[in-house]
Amino acid sequence: MIPLFSIGFLDIEWLDIIDVLLVTVLLYQLYKLLTGSVALKIFLGLLSVYLLYLVVKAAGMELLTIILGQFMGVGVLAAIIVFQPEIRRFLLMIGKTTAFNNERLFKGFPWRRTENADKLSITPFIEAAKSLAGKNTGALIVFARSSELRYFAESGDAIDAIVSKRLLISIFNKNSPLHDGAVIIQGNRIKAARCILPVTESNDVPASMGLRHRAAIGLSEVTDSVVLVVSEETGQISLVRNGEVFRNLSAADLRSKLNHFLFDIEPKVVEKVAAA
Repeated sequence: MIPLFSIGFLDIEWLDIIDVLLVTVLLYQLYKLLTGSVALKIFLGLLSVYLLYLVVKAAGMELLTIILGQFMGVGVLAAIIVFQPEIRRFLLMIGKTTAFNNERLFKGFPWRRTENADKLSITPFIEAAKSLAGKNTGALIVFARSSELRYFAESGDAIDAIVSKRLLISIFNKNSPLHDGAVIIQGNRIKAARCILPVTESNDVPASMGLRHRAAIGLSEVTDSVVLVVSEETGQISLVRNGEVFRNLSAADLRSKLNHFLFDIEPKVVEKVAAA
């Protein structure tokens, strides 16, 4: 391959430039993933040890090189153990954005038409949200899309029941043992309740948003799910998708956005309030 230009004894080619750009993008995404978490400080500590290892090796300090070399030998395994949550979140983020995860890709196939024929009714959710909001009763409802959410469903209690307004209200009743956690909707059924969701580590979430909103944002960052939140403090109804929060929705706005997010029915007006 003919070099583009030379820097001293280095011949720079197109492949070298692409390589540097890809590494830059990867490091930037890694920095975004670790920013605001304890893992960033651990990563910087490991990087400092590695740089020290390179220095003592270049200086010919054999004893210290052997000691640090043994440490670096198990460094990859230690990093996998220490950064397990971050690695899992990174892989989920990659899987979420791949073409094979896009349900539109398979929409024309027979099995997709059968699935769409049994369409979820959003009316019980709107009526339940209005009722819960009027009583300042908190709620957290997850609409699973292409992500199955089995891991999160198994953290709660399996229900596998037909969706109804009364059932949703009874689950989130403050005296119910199932109210503390999220309800996961799979297909047109309530799959599980009292489920634990991952909380976002973003520092950009407003202080007015509580743990329910942070959990909703956290799940939407790593999956393509749509999350309905009813605030216990203010009674406001919100929807969360892809880390974005749509706050203080009326019943009409809630119906319009659910139709848009779940069934790709374009709303007349869609206003976005970025939260992350």
